[in-house]
Amino acid sequence: KNVVKNIEWTTGNNFTVERGQQQIEELISTWEIHESWLHCSEFLQEEELEYSKRYHYRVCWSTPTRRKPIPRATASVYFAIEISKIKPATLPVEVFFTLESSRLIHRPEQCQFREKWLRDIIENKIILMERL
Repeated sequence: KNVVKNIEWTTGNNFTVERGQQQIEELISTWEIHESWLHCSEFLQEEELEYSKRYHYRVCWSTPTRRKPIPRATASVYFAIEISKIKPATLPVEVFFTLESSRLIHRPEQCQFREKWLRDIIENKIILMERL
């Protein structure tokens, strides 16, 4: 049985863009991914909604090697951190992530990330490039 690993997310009143990025890195460190995978994370934008504010981040993954230091393709995971304007600011932020090739929304506390998802994205991109 897979145990879903999650972290203790900051509260709405303690949230900053930098803290959000640090916490995404903290979450990623709990994922069981081979050490050959490297990633970089970046803040994309802030989105003002009627009842909340959403902060969007991207984490770009690849597996560079000595022979191929520049990978043929990368895989991105998009994170959204949402802070409610209605709920108390002392509650933890809500976090969601999606894979670049999917519209399915994952919640870190409900699903265990799989390395296979990254491999599939990259393999599909390489197949597409070879066809073109």
